Amino acid sequence: MAITSGTNFVTEYWFDILLRIVLVGLFIELEQAEPFTRKIHEDELWLYKNPRTESYVPTTILWPLVFVMPTIVIFCVFLVYKDKTDIYQALLSVTLALGFNGVITDIIKLIVGRPRPDFFWRCFPNGQTNPDFKCNGNPIVIKDGKKSFPSGHSSFAFASFGFIALYVAGKLHTFSLIGKRQSWKLCAFILPICIALLIALSRMCDYHHHWQDVVAGSIIGYFLAYMCYRHYYPPLDSQVCHKPYAARTHQIELENARSRNEQIKWI
Repeated sequence: MAITSGTNFVTEYWFDILLRIVLVGLFIELEQAEPFTRKIHEDELWLYKNPRTESYVPTTILWPLVFVMPTIVIFCVFLVYKDKTDIYQALLSVTLALGFNGVITDIIKLIVGRPRPDFFWRCFPNGQTNPDFKCNGNPIVIKDGKKSFPSGHSSFAFASFGFIALYVAGKLHTFSLIGKRQSWKLCAFILPICIALLIALSRMCDYHHHWQDVVAGSIIGYFLAYMCYRHYYPPLDSQVCHKPYAARTHQIELENARSRNEQIKWI
């Protein structure tokens, strides 16, 4: 087991930390940017005339779920295994997934500029249109109304809970030979996916997204979670799927060092 102090961690992973800071800064800037204004034709106006409702999963609930839940799971695993290398690698993995997800999702939102299902009422709060179809509602509400595709709630939910599912499956050997025939381990993998799915589906129920937005956001989020997880951990069917690559690399280095020392002694 490799043990790394906080100072050594910052020194060794300075680029990784800097990258995540840059991703957060980009995400904040992109959140303020103006999306593309897409022309709405009269024959498709019905798509955007759904009633305005409150979010079933508001951002005040979404952000704690997305950022706190993976941290709690990683910390609980650390309490069991006491592996500092694993906690560092897990945090690097999930933060990279969330960082990339936020930037990529926002870039697509700004380029596509698809109106939300309730855009009509954001644009014309009194229900009265004008000849040039120029919005007269709150500019902030209107700008947010042009960021329907893909769903940010869906992508963040699957990036976060998708990582939790993969991380737990790795620790429990759910998909390797060791964990076969134990259904509770499969349930532990499916549960986080179901939570992400409920969050994603809620975005259609409150008329904040079209079904295509939810599907695309879910795919983006889970794909990034999988890619970032695999960047730090072996495949889930591996017999050592519970160990990050960094720990295995450190073990190989120790074995090579012992081998060299033994060769020097014989010489």
